[in-house]
Amino acid sequence: MLGLNHEKRLVKISDREKMRKELETGTKNGGHILVVPYPSQGHINPMLQFSKRLISKGLKITLAITVHVSKTTNTKFHGPIAIETISDGFDDGGSMEAGGPSVYVQRFKTVGSETLTQLIEKLETSGNPVSCVVYDPFIPWVLDVTKKLGLIGAAFFTQSCIVGAIYYSVQKGLVKAPIPADQAFSVPGLPPLSASDLPSFVAGVGPYPFLLDYLANQFANIHKTDWVLFSTFDKLESEVLNWMSKLWRVRGIGPTLPSMYLEKGIEDDKDYGFHIFEPKRAECINWLNTKKSKSVIYVSFGSISIVKQQQIEEIALALLECKHNFLWVVREAEECKIPSKFLEEITPEKGLIIRWCPQLEVLSHPAVGCFVTHCGFNSTLEGLSLGVPMIALPQWTDQPMNAKCIEDLWGVGMRPKVDEEGIFRKKEIGLCISEIMEGEKGKEIKENASKWKELAKEAVDEGGSSDRNIEEFVAQVTSFATH
Repeated sequence: MLGLNHEKRLVKISDREKMRKELETGTKNGGHILVVPYPSQGHINPMLQFSKRLISKGLKITLAITVHVSKTTNTKFHGPIAIETISDGFDDGGSMEAGGPSVYVQRFKTVGSETLTQLIEKLETSGNPVSCVVYDPFIPWVLDVTKKLGLIGAAFFTQSCIVGAIYYSVQKGLVKAPIPADQAFSVPGLPPLSASDLPSFVAGVGPYPFLLDYLANQFANIHKTDWVLFSTFDKLESEVLNWMSKLWRVRGIGPTLPSMYLEKGIEDDKDYGFHIFEPKRAECINWLNTKKSKSVIYVSFGSISIVKQQQIEEIALALLECKHNFLWVVREAEECKIPSKFLEEITPEKGLIIRWCPQLEVLSHPAVGCFVTHCGFNSTLEGLSLGVPMIALPQWTDQPMNAKCIEDLWGVGMRPKVDEEGIFRKKEIGLCISEIMEGEKGKEIKENASKWKELAKEAVDEGGSSDRNIEEFVAQVTSFATH
């Protein structure tokens, strides 16, 4: 069986090589998709990975990023992905200084709608017409432009389907936010949820409460779209996907990780190719290479989370007092929060603190035994897809809901108790570290993590649920392009 599968994969790669010239000119089947992500790393990377899947199916892809992103990022895109730019009205940055998130959202809508229309018209007149626009619902006005021009529109959500169902319920008025602390909330496929399990904006806690309307408005014009795609897979969120499928043409097309870490069906797909920060690969991997199997605790809170000083101190104490090695990613802007005494006491043998690292390579390294995460959905999917047990320390937005799923729905991690100040204390973090690394509960979590790793790989492999869903989507785009 292994031999047959290997032979089949070689044939697929060989066929793909033959398609390369056709792909570069977009002549394979006439299907040309314009992908429009929200301009942040956590949104661009999943859509970029989906683009690679579409290229492997014979479609041509153009990725539209903002002028500011194109100027400020370290970007190496895989394969024949054409890059174009649109404007968010802040080509040289400065959106926060100009008035904060609310000003940015409105300015992006006004300037973005105009420049996106110009881009689509430019592609049309240059003999490279767009068949379909895949857009991030964080910028729902893209769908309005798409429909005005008579094209297929596909919403691509970079959050979980469960979180999407919650925001939809708020947008439709099915639930009134903020949810009272003593009120239970129900989502298909989950037990009753408390306010502390919900996205922070729905629970009415954390910064920027006005962003709830912004997030709920992802669904304001969703009835106009032709497809609703989620970076998830059928077995991961089956009941919620089934429920949402009664509303729209919803499909799970994930997990959207580079193929090398899943089924290995796309040649040379080892990295996302988009980085806001420069990863210190050699330093990370060389250090990990000196450690025993499953002995290292990996800690990272993503590219944008701002962690309270007190929380950083508690994490530092927990790492200092545990008997395991650790690799801790602390962005440059957050380094000042690390206690100086901690830095004095930590030896290079015990732990490595670094500003940024190649997370997929780290999570897949045999030395890593546990992932302490903020529970952003991309990080959650990466940990789950690579079979790494997780300790969930959610900070805000959709992270509390993802933490609930990690612990209670998928059984791949633990969430420490939080105190009345909203801080995960060193004792609770330490208990979770000990349990996952050495305890009986940890054995069960590791078994579940291994199971989900195989299911994630199965979903994107040839004939898997996500692969079939992508084939269905490609068939419609191709049909539209040829008529």
